[in-house]
Amino acid sequence: MALKVEVVYALPRREKVLSVFLPDGATVRDALLQTGFSEEGSVGIFGEPANLDTRLNEGDRVEVYRPLKIDPKEARRRRAKR
Repeated sequence: MALKVEVVYALPRREKVLSVFLPDGATVRDALLQTGFSEEGSVGIFGEPANLDTRLNEGDRVEVYRPLKIDPKEARRRRAKR
């Protein structure tokens, strides 16, 4: 039986969403390989952190997170100074 999952990569003003079919027992790594997204960086499933070996379930939404440009604490400090 095949699983249908979505793989999402959010860009600043849009998101890239790809639906893929994978075999039972597929992992986050398998979904990334099938969509061509990089295996580097952080990933999650429905907003919860996951690792590349996390097994997927039907309907999961794999999210590929972009690296932060600036530490959130530093950004707050800069805003507070202004």
